[in-house]
Amino acid sequence: MNPIHHISFSVTDVVRSAVWYQKLIGQAEVIEREGEGWRRIRLNWPTGLVISLTQHDATSETDSFTHSRVGLDHIGLACADEADVRSWHAKIEELGFTHGPLEDVAYGWAVTARDPDNIAIEFFCAK
Repeated sequence: MNPIHHISFSVTDVVRSAVWYQKLIGQAEVIEREGEGWRRIRLNWPTGLVISLTQHDATSETDSFTHSRVGLDHIGLACADEADVRSWHAKIEELGFTHGPLEDVAYGWAVTARDPDNIAIEFFCAK
């Protein structure tokens, strides 16, 4: 059993983020929910990946994520092999999304994209 059920990010604009993630990862089932002071879009992909995006009324629309603060640094999504990582790199470039270099390090291959709120999404395959 996969021990992680879903990942939830606080974002400045749930619609913009939902569009970004679906452009990158593909069409997902979209479930919307609201509560007092927040709005959420949950994205469910056929692969089992679930990402929830929550917009809080108290969050400034000019706020931005930084990995240098306590909490999340990045999320890593598993790739089958080096070719898969290279394929994600090509797609990220084709979409014109902000990203880091294609990395070949001692323990694996990786490429990291940045979502509209600067949250790092890494595509990774171990060697």
